[in-house]
Amino acid sequence: MATIIARHDPVAFKTQAIHVQAGPEVLRYTPVGNPLSFEQMLALRQPVQVDDPEQFELILANLGVSADITFRWQQRDFRLLVRQQRPDLDDEVLKLLSGYVPAHELRLPLLTLMTELAEELLLETEQGWLPGRYQEVWLPTPYADTLPSDRNRWYSLSPHQGSARAVLCRELNLLERPRAYVHLPTNSLQLVYHMHLSVPRCADLSALHADESLDVQSGQLQAQLDRQRPDLYLAELVDNQFSGRLFTLVKGELIEQQHPHLLLSEAFAPQTGWVVSESHSPWSYGTAPP
Repeated sequence: MATIIARHDPVAFKTQAIHVQAGPEVLRYTPVGNPLSFEQMLALRQPVQVDDPEQFELILANLGVSADITFRWQQRDFRLLVRQQRPDLDDEVLKLLSGYVPAHELRLPLLTLMTELAEELLLETEQGWLPGRYQEVWLPTPYADTLPSDRNRWYSLSPHQGSARAVLCRELNLLERPRAYVHLPTNSLQLVYHMHLSVPRCADLSALHADESLDVQSGQLQAQLDRQRPDLYLAELVDNQFSGRLFTLVKGELIEQQHPHLLLSEAFAPQTGWVVSESHSPWSYGTAPP
């Protein structure tokens, strides 16, 4: 049964469309136009096309950020994925932890990602919930009032690898070198930050995912935690390729999950130049993102 771990009034989300100029070595994006509500942004997420995937100019509906997190447990390598049902695309996928970038953080999208990770990536031991750090910066603690933390230990996220091609917001170079792709079916730009997760030595670690939804009756946003459906999955990697095996982590034990109908999100589909044209990817594609 799901437990509500936070309630708050929905903040009016505002973002902006972005003008993208893509060339062989550099992609530059610039916020344009008036602020957009979430509904207005969704209305702009209509399929687009480009003639040359290496060089083009477009106005896109939004900027999104994702964390491509690798994790080593019991001498095995994994990638962290979460389950998402997508009624608009009539599918269910495993995707990277991700979020939409609001207008005030379009120049610093890594800040949005830090908030998303603090809200969605939940690691528990018998001593409490592990707070998180990205390099030397502590992540927010959105559930401090309901999920008591381990006072002596934390998990750490560190940059794992950077893209060979540069991404700029106006003239500001994103030094973390995220991978960038324009997703044609949703008219959006996605930045993928590659990270490695390190955890303290503990034999009883559990990995869970918190999901946020709107409670129609109260009008509040509710963050829920369901121990029966952790929804944070460890996809096994062998030589940096998916083995096809999927696990949850409960009190230090890897529990294999069956996934006969699950697909991977578009982040794992083939990328040509700056462009991804598929809405999802089968497990048989098998390779990690470039």
